[in-house]
Amino acid sequence: VSDANFEFGVIDVLDLKNVDMKEMEYGKVSAMCGKASGEYIEKAVDLALKKEINAITTCPIHKDSFQSGGYKYPGHTEMLAQLTNTKKFTMMLTHGDFRTIHVSTHVSLKEACERVKKDRILHVINLANEGCKALGIKEPRIAVAGLNPHAGEYDYRDPEGSPGGIFGDEEIKEIIPAVKAAQEKGINAVGPIPGDTVYPQSLKGGKFDIVVSMFHDQGHIPMKLKGFVYDADTKDFGSINGVNTTIGMPIIRTSVDHGTAFGKAGKGTANCDSLIQALQSAVRLAKSGYYDNGFEA
Repeated sequence: VSDANFEFGVIDVLDLKNVDMKEMEYGKVSAMCGKASGEYIEKAVDLALKKEINAITTCPIHKDSFQSGGYKYPGHTEMLAQLTNTKKFTMMLTHGDFRTIHVSTHVSLKEACERVKKDRILHVINLANEGCKALGIKEPRIAVAGLNPHAGEYDYRDPEGSPGGIFGDEEIKEIIPAVKAAQEKGINAVGPIPGDTVYPQSLKGGKFDIVVSMFHDQGHIPMKLKGFVYDADTKDFGSINGVNTTIGMPIIRTSVDHGTAFGKAGKGTANCDSLIQALQSAVRLAKSGYYDNGFEA
């Protein structure tokens, strides 16, 4: 790192010399490349923890290659959490003024429902609050999505008239107590709000600064509806926007909001919009000073 120029227009490369280009094939699962990916992640985290760099921006990793290379993690985030000794963390997706954060991510839908617990939801609300502040939002307005259809017919604006519990009891037993606990801490959080209405209020109405999603697809679908543009003529995505920021760790980590696209590997046709946005977001977070003493929520 001490040899890097850090000059505009110059891309400094830290070569760990762990890829034999003669053995590499574009667009193919490779244990060698998966192992190299893991080693580069380890190096980046080490440099960030030592404060030799200000932030990490990650590109996609191919899960099969990654695990074939000996790294038995679902993805970047779980590995970063272990390397930074972070116990509670989550992903925050952002595109423009739309943001969402997740109670659970890369688990089955069955397990995602089992993870809808008061303590976890409250912690994610805390992370949402602090994550928005790190982005410069002084008083975040947080909406918490329901798990069940119509949030079990619960209406946070009229809880006595619409107490909920019609379709499942997770709202009553777990989500509502978490929202109330957050409010008692002075956090501006409301909910649960039905998943099919909370996102339009945030996406189109600007009513909330961030939505707490109960599981992966609940938050990813509206984000990608906003950020991904599909071109019917080329039968491909013409534009890919959005940034994934890991919230709860002592280091800054942003990432693209898409996968590896093996079909485009080596062809020079991949879309770089999300990567540019992830780099810009990392710079903003580093300049904010919010992480100077370590992130904690």
